[in-house]
Amino acid sequence: MAQWTRWLRAGVDRRAIVHAARTAVGAVASFLVARLIGMPEAYWAAISTLVVMQSTLGAAFKISAKRFAGTAIGCAFGAALSTWFGPNVAMFGTAVFVLGVLCATLHLDQVAYRFAGIALCVVMLVVRTQDATVVAIHRFIEVSIGIAAGLALTAVWPERDP
Repeated sequence: MAQWTRWLRAGVDRRAIVHAARTAVGAVASFLVARLIGMPEAYWAAISTLVVMQSTLGAAFKISAKRFAGTAIGCAFGAALSTWFGPNVAMFGTAVFVLGVLCATLHLDQVAYRFAGIALCVVMLVVRTQDATVVAIHRFIEVSIGIAAGLALTAVWPERDP
């Protein structure tokens, strides 16, 4: 507790300290849940939680459906294209373009497109020994755990107004 009071006396905003604590708890919790259920790259859960925890509760709920959708679309595209073409850079570039158009057509905006592109990149360009479909399913589960953990923690431990 002495460190806490030293930070406050040094002028560090209490809200920043609480936000950092909430974010750390969420990232660790999502990582551990993903590990517990046997996800091979559990760090994707933590990464997704870190993204979600940067939003307020209202914003996080509104945007997270788009994050889920983008991840699903990117994983599906990545699995299909990897199965047919392997880790092909030209096909990856084409898919990034198509994802942008698809997300705009579905009114999913830049948030979904960002998550779709990240998922596509990880599934399609990282060479693995596993089937691309398995990799895509794992990625979707890992990211979904992270999003859900971030939303849950934001609901249970909301940021307080000053």
